[in-house]
Amino acid sequence: MTSINWSDTAPFVAFLGVFAGAIGLPVPAMPTLIVVGSTLVAARDPLLIIATFLGALAGAFLGDAAWFLTGRRFGYRVLDGLCRISLSPDTCVRRASGFFEKRGVKLLLVSRFIPGLSLVAIPIAGAGDTRFVRFTVYDLLGAALWVSVGLSAGMLFYRQIDAVLAALRQFGLGLATVAAIGLLVWIAFRYLRRTLLLSRLRKSRISVDELSMLLANEPGALIVDVRSAMSRRDDPYVIPGSRLFDLATADQELATLPRHSAVVIYCSCPNEVSAAKVAERLSKLGFSNVRPLTGGLGAWREAGRDVEAIVLTT
Repeated sequence: MTSINWSDTAPFVAFLGVFAGAIGLPVPAMPTLIVVGSTLVAARDPLLIIATFLGALAGAFLGDAAWFLTGRRFGYRVLDGLCRISLSPDTCVRRASGFFEKRGVKLLLVSRFIPGLSLVAIPIAGAGDTRFVRFTVYDLLGAALWVSVGLSAGMLFYRQIDAVLAALRQFGLGLATVAAIGLLVWIAFRYLRRTLLLSRLRKSRISVDELSMLLANEPGALIVDVRSAMSRRDDPYVIPGSRLFDLATADQELATLPRHSAVVIYCSCPNEVSAAKVAERLSKLGFSNVRPLTGGLGAWREAGRDVEAIVLTT
Protein backbone atom coordinates (compact mmCIF):
# COMPACT_ATOMS: atom_id res chain seq x y z
CA MET A 1 0.00 0.00 0.00
CA THR A 2 1.40 3.38 -0.96
CA SER A 3 1.52 5.96 1.79
CA ILE A 4 -0.19 9.29 1.43
CA ASN A 5 2.02 12.27 0.77
CA TRP A 6 0.34 14.74 3.10
CA SER A 7 2.04 17.73 1.51
CA ASP A 8 0.14 17.03 -1.73
CA THR A 9 -3.14 17.59 0.10
CA ALA A 10 -1.97 20.90 1.59
CA PRO A 11 -4.01 23.18 -0.75
CA PHE A 12 -7.21 21.25 -0.06
CA VAL A 13 -6.66 21.07 3.71
CA ALA A 14 -5.80 24.78 3.82
CA PHE A 15 -8.93 25.67 1.85
CA LEU A 16 -11.21 23.47 3.94
CA GLY A 17 -9.83 24.57 7.32
CA VAL A 18 -9.88 28.28 6.53
CA PHE A 19 -13.31 28.16 4.89
CA ALA A 20 -14.79 26.33 7.87
CA GLY A 21 -13.36 28.92 10.23
CA ALA A 22 -14.56 31.80 8.04
CA ILE A 23 -18.18 30.66 8.04
CA GLY A 24 -18.15 30.38 11.83
CA LEU A 25 -17.54 26.70 12.52
CA PRO A 26 -15.42 26.10 15.65
CA VAL A 27 -12.36 25.11 13.61
CA PRO A 28 -8.86 26.31 14.63
CA ALA A 29 -8.01 27.84 11.26
CA MET A 30 -4.71 29.45 12.20
CA PRO A 31 -3.26 26.28 13.82
CA THR A 32 -4.38 24.41 10.71
CA LEU A 33 -2.43 26.82 8.52
CA ILE A 34 0.65 26.49 10.73
CA VAL A 35 0.62 22.69 10.54
CA VAL A 36 -0.02 22.77 6.79
CA GLY A 37 2.88 25.20 6.39
CA SER A 38 5.20 22.81 8.21
CA THR A 39 4.42 20.07 5.66
CA LEU A 40 5.44 22.30 2.76
CA VAL A 41 9.09 22.43 3.77
CA ALA A 42 9.77 18.81 2.91
CA ALA A 43 8.06 19.14 -0.47
CA ARG A 44 10.40 21.93 -1.61
CA ASP A 45 7.92 22.81 -4.33
CA PRO A 46 7.28 26.55 -4.90
CA LEU A 47 4.20 25.77 -6.97
CA LEU A 48 2.71 23.74 -4.11
CA ILE A 49 3.35 26.63 -1.71
CA ILE A 50 1.60 29.03 -4.08
CA ALA A 51 -1.30 26.60 -4.56
CA THR A 52 -1.67 26.23 -0.79
CA PHE A 53 -1.64 30.00 -0.30
CA LEU A 54 -4.27 30.46 -3.00
CA GLY A 55 -6.38 27.63 -1.58
CA ALA A 56 -6.38 29.22 1.87
CA LEU A 57 -7.09 32.64 0.38
CA ALA A 58 -10.02 31.25 -1.59
CA GLY A 59 -11.45 29.59 1.51
CA ALA A 60 -11.17 32.83 3.48
CA PHE A 61 -12.80 34.96 0.80
CA LEU A 62 -15.65 32.56 0.03
CA GLY A 63 -16.56 32.30 3.71
CA ASP A 64 -16.31 36.05 4.19
CA ALA A 65 -18.33 36.78 1.04
CA ALA A 66 -21.11 34.53 2.34
CA TRP A 67 -21.31 36.56 5.56
CA PHE A 68 -21.05 39.87 3.68
CA LEU A 69 -23.98 38.95 1.44
CA THR A 70 -25.93 37.67 4.44
CA GLY A 71 -25.44 41.05 6.12
CA ARG A 72 -26.45 42.81 2.90
CA ARG A 73 -29.63 40.69 2.68
CA PHE A 74 -30.78 40.69 6.31
CA GLY A 75 -29.15 43.83 7.71
CA TYR A 76 -28.24 44.07 11.36
CA ARG A 77 -30.77 41.38 12.20
CA VAL A 78 -28.06 38.87 11.36
CA LEU A 79 -26.23 40.05 14.49
CA ASP A 80 -29.13 38.81 16.61
CA GLY A 81 -28.48 35.36 15.18
CA LEU A 82 -24.79 35.64 16.02
CA CYS A 83 -25.73 36.61 19.56
CA ARG A 84 -27.85 33.48 19.88
CA ILE A 85 -25.27 30.99 18.57
CA SER A 86 -21.96 32.60 19.49
CA LEU A 87 -19.91 31.05 22.27
CA SER A 88 -18.26 34.43 22.82
CA PRO A 89 -19.90 37.06 25.01
CA ASP A 90 -22.38 39.24 23.15
CA THR A 91 -20.10 42.21 23.80
CA CYS A 92 -17.97 41.01 20.86
CA VAL A 93 -20.79 42.21 18.60
CA ARG A 94 -20.76 45.63 20.24
CA ARG A 95 -16.98 45.81 20.13
CA ALA A 96 -16.95 44.98 16.42
CA SER A 97 -19.64 47.60 15.78
CA GLY A 98 -17.60 50.22 17.61
CA PHE A 99 -14.41 49.32 15.75
CA PHE A 100 -16.18 49.38 12.40
CA GLU A 101 -17.77 52.76 13.10
CA LYS A 102 -14.30 54.21 13.73
CA ARG A 103 -12.21 52.36 11.11
CA GLY A 104 -14.71 51.39 8.44
CA VAL A 105 -13.90 48.60 5.99
CA LYS A 106 -10.18 49.08 6.67
CA LEU A 107 -10.81 47.08 9.85
CA LEU A 108 -10.81 43.95 7.67
CA LEU A 109 -7.05 44.32 7.22
CA VAL A 110 -6.47 43.19 10.81
CA SER A 111 -9.79 41.73 12.00
CA ARG A 112 -8.68 38.12 11.47
CA PHE A 113 -5.95 38.54 14.05
CA ILE A 114 -8.53 39.37 16.76
CA PRO A 115 -10.59 36.29 17.78
CA GLY A 116 -14.28 36.66 16.96
CA LEU A 117 -13.93 40.09 15.37
CA SER A 118 -13.83 39.06 11.71
CA LEU A 119 -16.98 36.95 11.94
CA VAL A 120 -18.93 39.95 13.25
CA ALA A 121 -17.27 42.78 11.32
CA ILE A 122 -17.97 41.26 7.91
CA PRO A 123 -21.80 41.09 8.17
CA ILE A 124 -21.67 44.60 9.65
CA ALA A 125 -19.86 45.72 6.49
CA GLY A 126 -22.54 44.04 4.40
CA ALA A 127 -25.34 45.62 6.38
CA GLY A 128 -23.83 49.06 5.90
CA ASP A 129 -23.14 50.95 2.71
CA THR A 130 -19.86 49.19 1.90
CA ARG A 131 -19.58 48.37 -1.79
CA PHE A 132 -18.76 44.76 -2.64
CA VAL A 133 -15.70 45.76 -4.67
CA ARG A 134 -14.30 47.76 -1.76
CA PHE A 135 -15.05 44.89 0.61
CA THR A 136 -13.31 42.46 -1.74
CA VAL A 137 -10.12 44.52 -1.90
CA TYR A 138 -9.71 44.94 1.85
CA ASP A 139 -10.86 41.44 2.68
CA LEU A 140 -8.40 39.85 0.26
CA LEU A 141 -5.55 42.04 1.54
CA GLY A 142 -6.33 41.17 5.16
CA ALA A 143 -6.78 37.48 4.38
CA ALA A 144 -3.54 37.38 2.37
CA LEU A 145 -1.62 38.87 5.30
CA TRP A 146 -3.21 36.44 7.75
CA VAL A 147 -2.61 33.37 5.56
CA SER A 148 0.99 34.43 4.97
CA VAL A 149 1.62 34.67 8.70
CA GLY A 150 0.15 31.22 9.33
CA LEU A 151 1.97 29.40 6.56
CA SER A 152 5.24 31.23 7.27
CA ALA A 153 5.09 30.31 10.96
CA GLY A 154 4.63 26.65 10.03
CA MET A 155 7.52 26.70 7.58
CA LEU A 156 9.75 28.54 10.05
CA PHE A 157 9.09 26.22 12.99
CA TYR A 158 8.61 22.99 11.08
CA ARG A 159 11.23 21.13 13.15
CA GLN A 160 9.41 21.88 16.39
CA ILE A 161 6.08 20.94 14.85
CA ASP A 162 7.50 17.67 13.51
CA ALA A 163 8.88 16.89 16.99
CA VAL A 164 5.45 17.45 18.54
CA LEU A 165 3.77 15.25 15.94
CA ALA A 166 6.37 12.51 16.47
CA ALA A 167 5.77 12.62 20.24
CA LEU A 168 2.03 12.32 19.69
CA ARG A 169 2.54 9.27 17.48
CA GLN A 170 4.52 7.60 20.25
CA PHE A 171 1.44 7.84 22.46
CA GLY A 172 -0.74 6.48 19.70
CA LEU A 173 -2.37 9.84 19.06
CA GLY A 174 -2.73 11.43 15.68
CA LEU A 175 -2.97 15.14 15.03
CA ALA A 176 -6.65 14.85 14.16
CA THR A 177 -7.39 13.19 17.51
CA VAL A 178 -5.53 15.83 19.49
CA ALA A 179 -7.20 18.61 17.50
CA ALA A 180 -10.63 17.09 18.14
CA ILE A 181 -9.97 16.77 21.88
CA GLY A 182 -8.64 20.30 22.09
CA LEU A 183 -11.62 21.64 20.15
CA LEU A 184 -14.10 19.88 22.41
CA VAL A 185 -12.38 21.18 25.54
CA TRP A 186 -12.35 24.73 24.12
CA ILE A 187 -16.05 24.59 23.19
CA ALA A 188 -16.97 23.17 26.60
CA PHE A 189 -15.00 25.89 28.39
CA ARG A 190 -16.56 28.73 26.37
CA TYR A 191 -20.05 27.27 26.69
CA LEU A 192 -19.69 26.81 30.44
CA ARG A 193 -18.39 30.35 30.89
CA ARG A 194 -21.24 31.78 28.84
CA THR A 195 -23.85 29.69 30.67
CA LEU A 196 -22.57 30.76 34.10
CA LEU A 197 -22.55 34.41 33.03
CA LEU A 198 -26.10 34.30 31.71
CA SER A 199 -27.28 32.38 34.77
CA ARG A 200 -25.81 35.01 37.08
CA LEU A 201 -27.28 37.88 35.08
CA ARG A 202 -30.70 36.25 34.79
CA LYS A 203 -31.33 36.84 38.50
CA SER A 204 -31.27 40.61 38.11
CA ARG A 205 -33.22 41.01 34.88
CA ILE A 206 -36.59 42.68 34.44
CA SER A 207 -39.30 41.39 32.09
CA VAL A 208 -41.33 43.41 29.63
CA ASP A 209 -44.44 43.16 31.83
CA GLU A 210 -42.47 44.24 34.88
CA LEU A 211 -41.06 47.22 33.00
CA SER A 212 -44.56 48.26 31.90
CA MET A 213 -45.70 48.20 35.55
CA LEU A 214 -42.60 50.11 36.61
CA LEU A 215 -43.24 52.88 34.08
CA ALA A 216 -46.86 53.12 35.23
CA ASN A 217 -45.91 53.35 38.92
CA GLU A 218 -42.64 55.27 38.68
CA PRO A 219 -42.76 57.90 35.94
CA GLY A 220 -39.25 59.00 36.95
CA ALA A 221 -37.66 55.65 36.12
CA LEU A 222 -34.77 55.90 33.67
CA ILE A 223 -34.80 53.73 30.55
CA VAL A 224 -31.39 53.60 28.89
CA ASP A 225 -30.71 52.44 25.31
CA VAL A 226 -27.12 51.15 24.99
CA ARG A 227 -27.28 49.89 21.41
CA SER A 228 -24.53 50.83 19.01
CA ALA A 229 -25.01 53.77 16.66
CA MET A 230 -25.13 51.37 13.71
CA SER A 231 -27.91 49.34 15.33
CA ARG A 232 -29.89 52.52 15.94
CA ARG A 233 -29.51 53.59 12.32
CA ASP A 234 -30.81 50.20 11.19
CA ASP A 235 -33.68 50.26 13.70
CA PRO A 236 -34.31 53.94 14.60
CA TYR A 237 -36.87 53.27 17.31
CA VAL A 238 -36.68 53.14 21.10
CA ILE A 239 -38.81 52.38 24.10
CA PRO A 240 -40.71 55.62 24.83
CA GLY A 241 -38.74 57.94 27.10
CA SER A 242 -35.40 56.19 26.55
CA ARG A 243 -32.07 57.97 26.88
CA LEU A 244 -29.39 57.08 24.32
CA PHE A 245 -25.95 56.18 25.64
CA ASP A 246 -22.77 55.43 23.74
CA LEU A 247 -20.73 52.83 25.63
CA ALA A 248 -17.51 54.39 24.35
CA THR A 249 -18.21 57.51 26.44
CA ALA A 250 -20.64 55.95 28.87
CA ASP A 251 -18.63 56.59 32.03
CA GLN A 252 -19.10 60.35 31.71
CA GLU A 253 -22.78 60.04 30.84
CA LEU A 254 -23.52 57.46 33.53
CA ALA A 255 -22.08 59.78 36.16
CA THR A 256 -24.90 62.27 35.41
CA LEU A 257 -27.69 59.85 36.36
CA PRO A 258 -29.40 60.10 39.76
CA ARG A 259 -28.19 57.30 42.02
CA HIS A 260 -31.52 56.43 43.64
CA SER A 261 -33.79 56.21 40.58
CA ALA A 262 -34.77 52.89 39.07
CA VAL A 263 -32.67 52.31 35.95
CA VAL A 264 -33.48 49.81 33.19
CA ILE A 265 -30.86 49.09 30.52
CA TYR A 266 -31.60 47.47 27.18
CA CYS A 267 -29.77 46.62 23.97
CA SER A 268 -30.74 44.81 20.77
CA CYS A 269 -29.11 41.44 21.43
CA PRO A 270 -31.42 38.63 22.60
CA ASN A 271 -29.07 37.59 25.41
CA GLU A 272 -28.70 41.23 26.58
CA VAL A 273 -25.20 40.66 27.95
CA SER A 274 -24.15 44.12 26.81
CA ALA A 275 -26.97 45.66 28.82
CA ALA A 276 -26.10 43.52 31.82
CA LYS A 277 -22.47 44.63 31.64
CA VAL A 278 -23.57 48.26 31.82
CA ALA A 279 -25.86 47.38 34.71
CA GLU A 280 -22.90 45.94 36.57
CA ARG A 281 -20.89 49.10 35.95
CA LEU A 282 -23.74 51.22 37.28
CA SER A 283 -24.01 49.08 40.40
CA LYS A 284 -20.31 49.59 41.07
CA LEU A 285 -20.82 53.36 40.71
CA GLY A 286 -23.38 53.31 43.51
CA PHE A 287 -26.69 52.84 41.69
CA SER A 288 -28.95 50.75 43.88
CA ASN A 289 -31.68 49.65 41.46
CA VAL A 290 -30.33 48.73 38.01
CA ARG A 291 -31.74 45.93 35.87
CA PRO A 292 -31.27 44.81 32.25
CA LEU A 293 -34.39 44.19 30.17
CA THR A 294 -34.94 40.55 29.27
CA GLY A 295 -34.82 40.15 25.49
CA GLY A 296 -33.96 43.78 24.89
CA LEU A 297 -35.82 45.98 22.44
CA GLY A 298 -36.91 42.96 20.38
CA ALA A 299 -38.84 41.45 23.30
CA TRP A 300 -40.50 44.79 24.03
CA ARG A 301 -41.67 45.10 20.42
CA GLU A 302 -42.76 41.45 20.16
CA ALA A 303 -44.95 41.93 23.23
CA GLY A 304 -46.90 44.58 21.31
CA ARG A 305 -45.60 47.52 23.31
CA ASP A 306 -45.30 50.94 21.71
CA VAL A 307 -42.02 52.29 20.39
CA GLU A 308 -41.15 55.81 19.31
CA ALA A 309 -38.86 57.12 16.62
CA ILE A 310 -35.45 58.40 17.65
CA VAL A 311 -35.30 62.17 17.60
CA LEU A 312 -31.88 63.28 16.39
CA THR A 313 -30.60 66.51 17.87
CA THR A 314 -28.26 68.81 15.98
